[in-house]
Amino acid sequence: MMGYYSPTLTGAHMSKYQFAICSGPESVRQAGVVESDSFDDAVTLLGRKIPVQAGDSLEIGVTGFPPARYHCIGAVKSRPVWVPAGKLAA
Repeated sequence: MMGYYSPTLTGAHMSKYQFAICSGPESVRQAGVVESDSFDDAVTLLGRKIPVQAGDSLEIGVTGFPPARYHCIGAVKSRPVWVPAGKLAA
């Protein structure tokens, strides 16, 4: 499967985040690596590049640490809204 890479600032050190977007339990729809200046930018970039809908889940992290897990609860202005797994939306 294919990953997406941010084309910002050639030569600058950017973190590589491994990700997987799932449509259901044990159902990986897209996986790869996104390179970004920050965790927040990485998640935003994925939301722009990969179609996501309510009910999808995202696991994302860097090598050596456990991944963060999120669930999509919908979209605002065509951008996915992610909440940490196990948390209820207010």
